[in-house]
Amino acid sequence: MHKACRVNLDYWLRRLSGQATCVFGEKSKLKSTARIRNIGGDSRRIKIGRNTLIGGELLVFAHNGNISIGDWCYVGEGARIWSAGSIVIGDRVLISHNVNIFDSLTHPLNARQRHEQFKEIFLTGHPHSIDLGEQPVVIGHDAWIGANVCVLRGVTIGEGAVVGAGSVVSRDIPAFSIAAGNPARVIGELTPDER
Repeated sequence: MHKACRVNLDYWLRRLSGQATCVFGEKSKLKSTARIRNIGGDSRRIKIGRNTLIGGELLVFAHNGNISIGDWCYVGEGARIWSAGSIVIGDRVLISHNVNIFDSLTHPLNARQRHEQFKEIFLTGHPHSIDLGEQPVVIGHDAWIGANVCVLRGVTIGEGAVVGAGSVVSRDIPAFSIAAGNPARVIGELTPDER
């Protein structure tokens, strides 16, 4: 059997047997559209809190990555949360459909290194040693990330903040603020009572 096919088969056999997916909180649910991709094979690297509904994709890379999602959260269909470092999402966070959250570049900037990464993924699976410029992402309690938002590495979105649909978040968003645009900027404020 071709080595790439064997790697893929091993992944699916582990997934079907219930190994190497995630730590799943009480009463949380996966929609039929959900996908958990734990390439690193350690279930502790993806933690989903209680009463949380996942409709999108959670992925940790083979070399590193940790995703922690709090209680009573929602991750909409088509959303992608990809970690090569650390993504921490607080409690009661609403992540709308087609949101992308990345804590790394996902590929090397250097063209030769990028091609080598692709070849390794294609031939043997994701690399177990690679630098993707990881920078942590933190999303505070009670935040709402609108549809089609892209959250880039190194960003903190504060407690109770709202990010408008289609925004690109490339810098921190303060707590209890409304941000929108590309790049996202603060366009309004909320009081803690309005959250």
